[in-house]
Amino acid sequence: MTPTAVITGSMCAASVRCYAAALTAPRLLIDLDEVHLPLRHSHHRYRIDGPGGVQTLTVPLVGSTNNMATPLRDVLIAEHGNWRRLHWGALFSAYGRSPYFDYVADDLQRVIMGNQRYLHDFNQQLHALMVDFLDLPLQTAFLHDFEMPEGASALDLRSRIGIKHGDHLPIVNVPYYQMWDSDSGFRSDLSILDLAMNMGREAILTLKAMLPTALLVC
Repeated sequence: MTPTAVITGSMCAASVRCYAAALTAPRLLIDLDEVHLPLRHSHHRYRIDGPGGVQTLTVPLVGSTNNMATPLRDVLIAEHGNWRRLHWGALFSAYGRSPYFDYVADDLQRVIMGNQRYLHDFNQQLHALMVDFLDLPLQTAFLHDFEMPEGASALDLRSRIGIKHGDHLPIVNVPYYQMWDSDSGFRSDLSILDLAMNMGREAILTLKAMLPTALLVC
């Protein structure tokens, strides 16, 4: 049975594999009440590929990420280390010459260089930008605001996606054009930003091709 919704935590420029999984349902529900976030790391880290190879970019947080019982909705961004300029510099270096960078660069820079206080605001702005730019058929809501219709089902991915230990999804890796694949080979675990910069709106064809029937079992 096809799920009514997919449930995830709040993720920072989530992986291509995560977005493929999200397309199994028309609605994506984001849980802002998740705790123990260090077990996953994808809430404030994302991977890109550039001339120096794969790079993990981290949004610094207020408080220790080693013992974060704070719900995601209350997690604050720490404005130290000039991280916003470092992220933007890394993204420009990685994708400045990619086929679709110029189409999204201004909007992406506004998000990266913004003044968000809360991590979930930063994550949500990146997500909204990608959904709009790639024209993805996803309606996004927060889990606490959504009442599941009677008889409906949801695919819960909250404990199955992460950067630290990879994901546990039955997703097929479908190679797509990557600027740096001649140097490093195809990378399957990168942020949706990589797919967007290299494929533009054709990205949805890659995402749909990654979905086996097994993922539709709730």
